[in-house]
Amino acid sequence: MFKRYEKNPIISPKDLPYKASGVFNPGAVRFDGKVILLPRVEDLKGFSHFCIAKSENGYDNWEITRNKALEYNSEFDEERWGIEDPRVVYMEDEKKYFISYVSFSKGGPVVSLMSTEDFSRFKRHGAILPPEDKDASLFPERFNGLYALIHRPIVRGEAHIWISFSPDLRYWGDSRVLIHTRPGWWDSHHVGLGTPPIKTEEGWLIIYHGARITASGALYRVGAALLDLEDPRIVRKRSDEWILGPEKQYEMVGISDAVVFPTGAVFDKENDKLLLYYGATDYSVCLAETKMSELLEYLLKG
Repeated sequence: MFKRYEKNPIISPKDLPYKASGVFNPGAVRFDGKVILLPRVEDLKGFSHFCIAKSENGYDNWEITRNKALEYNSEFDEERWGIEDPRVVYMEDEKKYFISYVSFSKGGPVVSLMSTEDFSRFKRHGAILPPEDKDASLFPERFNGLYALIHRPIVRGEAHIWISFSPDLRYWGDSRVLIHTRPGWWDSHHVGLGTPPIKTEEGWLIIYHGARITASGALYRVGAALLDLEDPRIVRKRSDEWILGPEKQYEMVGISDAVVFPTGAVFDKENDKLLLYYGATDYSVCLAETKMSELLEYLLKG
């Protein structure tokens, strides 16, 4: 379903202007005529922060910089041990980009939020849900005046994908499971959101990761689902098979073996092209692409 970029990985620790043990799991968005990635960078203490990578074409010649506002900040209790795995959406009615991310507090991982208008200055909104919760993104528009958030709490040891709603980005409710794990399947152990929801004519496209525990550890693959445009609580379609899984050497051997973990996507509607940015083995950033029409056709026929 997805064709890997022939020059993968597109960003690895050797490309950074400072030392790091890994650079992976990037948020992605198109801004000011460029593709901007916010990759997670793990330092040599084991804590993570975000850097900024810009490219004219979204494939190569990445300009990588560090921004103090994207460092973990121990003054915020929830960022005591780093920040990771950003997802970026643009809210048209507010003219802002919202970045959902995971921050590590004394109580465990929590979903936090920051916003920006220019990817130079960033405003933190703090933790928005209690621990343990991960893999979160806002929808890029509201539903009946409410913000919608996809996230992955751990409840009774179970890890399903949930959806919640809020009038103000602070108080969340009407929470329910959206996508379950499937015992015995490739996504049997836990599931979590990959890229932010992408609006298409057929519904909200959800790309997610699923893990299955094997004798050699967790095996991470990628699936997809379509949610109803008007009511995102309704799952219209879900792929039976994984649509991207670890195959290449850079996806099989690394810090965490056999992991492909998508967190960012850029959709070029005019050219029917979906660029998928993912972390490989918790070490590098990689790119794969597909035609959106073909992916939707696959889902609708499933």
